[in-house]
Amino acid sequence: MESQRRGWVKACDTQVIGDAAVWIWKLQDEHFHGSVTLVDWYHAVEHLATVKRLLYPESGAAASRWDNRQQTALYQGHADRVARELNATAAQEDEPERASILRTEAGYFQNNRDRMLYQECRDAGWPIGSGMVESEAKQFKARVTGPDMRWSRPGADNILAIGAAVLTGSERFDALWSAAYASLPLS
Repeated sequence: MESQRRGWVKACDTQVIGDAAVWIWKLQDEHFHGSVTLVDWYHAVEHLATVKRLLYPESGAAASRWDNRQQTALYQGHADRVARELNATAAQEDEPERASILRTEAGYFQNNRDRMLYQECRDAGWPIGSGMVESEAKQFKARVTGPDMRWSRPGADNILAIGAAVLTGSERFDALWSAAYASLPLS
């Protein structure tokens, strides 16, 4: 595994950021046990936006105040408070479908409260979102999947490995370039 080759297990501190899907935390527990785990801030805020649209379909000042209050509580590490408020709102809801959505969203915050300690992570110097990694992956993909680009599987594997190697340093690049060159068909 690439993380082991790079000495992940020797790192003093490590972090895994995910969108709160259970399978991510299972992989984290299996391969990156002991890492700081965090639900991606932007995914958590999207869940708040879902509730805001449900509670305030017309948007406006009241919606903004509600959203700001919830985001502040969440950022300060009070996901349990957000969950309690959503459950209390669900209990007062007359429409079963809306109440169900509120309870589902409350469960999201309650179940992930220990992975939503955003201020603590920021104070410790950790990122709270995966945007920089996702952006780099999109840029990397765009460089090899542009218009009229066609790759054989071995060619794509090689060019992706070489591109990654360029970004990780000359020693890695030299080793991967030699492997890629050796795999080229002789003509």
